[in-house]
Amino acid sequence: MFSLKKKSYCYNDLSREDFLSIISYLSGEYELEARNVYAKIWYDKESKQIGKRGKLARVIYMTNIGTIPEESFVSVVISSGERKDERVGVIDENFLERMKPRDVFVLGGHKYQFLYSKGMNAYVSASVQRPPTIPSWFSEMLPLSFDSALEIGRFRKLMDEKMKQKSEKEIKGFIKEHLYCTDKVAEAIYNYFYEQYKFAKIPHGKKLLIEFYKGEKNYVIFHSLFGRHVNDALSRAIACLVAQAGGRDVEIGINDNGFFLAGEKLQVEKALKFLNSKNLKEVLEEAIDRTEVLKRRFRHCATRSLMILKNYKGRKKTVGKQQMKSHFLLASVKKISKNFPILKEARREVLSDLMDIENTKQVLDWIKEGKMKIEKINTNLPSPFALNLILQGYADLLKIEDKIEFLKRIHKEHLKKIEKK
Repeated sequence: MFSLKKKSYCYNDLSREDFLSIISYLSGEYELEARNVYAKIWYDKESKQIGKRGKLARVIYMTNIGTIPEESFVSVVISSGERKDERVGVIDENFLERMKPRDVFVLGGHKYQFLYSKGMNAYVSASVQRPPTIPSWFSEMLPLSFDSALEIGRFRKLMDEKMKQKSEKEIKGFIKEHLYCTDKVAEAIYNYFYEQYKFAKIPHGKKLLIEFYKGEKNYVIFHSLFGRHVNDALSRAIACLVAQAGGRDVEIGINDNGFFLAGEKLQVEKALKFLNSKNLKEVLEEAIDRTEVLKRRFRHCATRSLMILKNYKGRKKTVGKQQMKSHFLLASVKKISKNFPILKEARREVLSDLMDIENTKQVLDWIKEGKMKIEKINTNLPSPFALNLILQGYADLLKIEDKIEFLKRIHKEHLKKIEKK
């Protein structure tokens, strides 16, 4: 059976250890009957034979099989104060995955601080003065791929070199020819790069720029053009190490072009020295251990592996009840084994599907080998390349007219500083 499975491309790298752990789970060796998880098969270790157990095994399989997870909206409920237990709206379940306790988000034009989740309810506090820490929801917006990000990085490097050597006319001609664009577009791109070049430095595929900016709080902005999946992994790993070094309540903001950490006592240099491709997986597993994303993904995997039954004897279990059962199952399997097969798959799904751990390792290797240099700058305003990243957390609080005025005002400040140089 193991040899047969490995003939499928999906399982060509399946280890015998993982295969046998699945057999052990299905045959009930982990003793989860207390959580109403019963054996689906029998397994004879001597004869190496297996078979279905019980009369309902085939029925349970046929009525519960499926790889597409059921998802639903999460109700946002106020947990404290005069409006306690008031339901103020709903958010997408994938949006909840990105939150951690004390994160501030915007719903219906009002700010709420996330406290904890229970089933399909997210409990929040309405008494919050801090600005949002969670940007607007990306929804189904496709993330920038790692390969495409590297191509943009190469273009940035060409622009950085030409800014040092060529005239304005020559650079605009290069942009027009290289990107097949009009004069107007070439001029806009030139101005954007020129302001970044004069105000700070142009980050690119060979230069990772770290910008230290002090506003309402301390920001450390990483101009890491690697796509959202890699930036998600890199930001969580560095934030986890910074938090361990004493930087409590580290806020994270990410997009395709980079990410920022915000808070007090951000020992980023220490985190970067420690982090490498060999310990990345261990650090990330610790970073996601108590997050909403692991809880939700564990439910998907538990349903797929028949730990949680969506249908039983004609009765359908709601997503909310599935999540509640998943919460207790997750606590139980963590006590049994850190490498319980369903928990291991949930971690893999987060690190390899939601994030991009393999390409993140490659980036860390480039830094260690010196193929990518790290440069640090201090700014009293976010640089032109960093402005969109800093602003995205406020997008739901600003009217479009206010946002335009704000950008114009910052642009004038950029030009003033450039003129003084």
